[in-house]
Amino acid sequence: MGELSDLKNKLNSYNRIKSNYQDFTALLEMAEAGDEESAELASSLETDLRKDISELRTLLLFSGPYDSLNVLLEIHPGAGGTEAMDWAEMLLRMYSRFCESHHFKWEVLDYEPGEEAGCKSATVRVSGHNAYGMLKSEKGVHRLVRISPFDSNARRHTSFASVSVVPEFKEVEGVEIDPKDLKVDTFRSGGAGGQNVNKVSSAVRITHLPTGIVVSCMVERSQLFNKETCMQMLKAKLMQRKIEERERQLKSIIGEQKNIEWGSQIRSYVFCPYTLVKDNRTGYETSDVNGVMDGELDPFVYAYLEREARAGGK
Repeated sequence: MGELSDLKNKLNSYNRIKSNYQDFTALLEMAEAGDEESAELASSLETDLRKDISELRTLLLFSGPYDSLNVLLEIHPGAGGTEAMDWAEMLLRMYSRFCESHHFKWEVLDYEPGEEAGCKSATVRVSGHNAYGMLKSEKGVHRLVRISPFDSNARRHTSFASVSVVPEFKEVEGVEIDPKDLKVDTFRSGGAGGQNVNKVSSAVRITHLPTGIVVSCMVERSQLFNKETCMQMLKAKLMQRKIEERERQLKSIIGEQKNIEWGSQIRSYVFCPYTLVKDNRTGYETSDVNGVMDGELDPFVYAYLEREARAGGK
């Protein structure tokens, strides 16, 4: 139903533009003949046309096969200990603000805090229309340069964290999981959740032995529900893997896998000695670091989608 609604919106927008353009050209002809009223109407209609064309252009950017799906977003710090884990936590906050501004549902499925600060890993489900389309640009390694708050000598540090963005497939066909291939571990949740969560081993971690894929969930009080969520996550990841093998479209589906290290970053966030956030793929940049860290990612997202659309049209 969501895909049908998208198609209807695009078709209605196109038909409206086509009709208005025909009216606009007719008014121009009358204006050229000296009709001042037609000239004023043509000017007004031109403004509406430009707005409608811009809106349709935005709609067409979300034409990927998985753009309308929900997302499983994972964040992992690179090497660097507390500094990198703090950077992972900062990214988690940035995406939560971004999702809040777009009215996406934000659900933390798994969270492992760092010893001193930040987090060792976090997995979040983001639900909402075009969630994957809006977040697929974030797949990759993110680099931070700043004066470390954990360095007593106030030296500048560079940290890395990786972000994984996987579409949550509504139907996972052709993916069979043999129970013998699973290693299931249960443990106590470390996050908030009440006494039950802290005292009972309700959190679940599942390792798919043939592929090495690991998923975990601690959001529910029930071990059964957490295991069910883990299986959904595992199926989505296996489906993603299957798509990669079948279509060989890594860049268009999940982006290029890179190490969490220097030279592999998709985006750099510089806090010192100057302020700059720059995307290495699109070239888009801004000096408003605070705005970006508060979730103002739309310019980066749309720059990526436009780049993707141009590449697809070649």
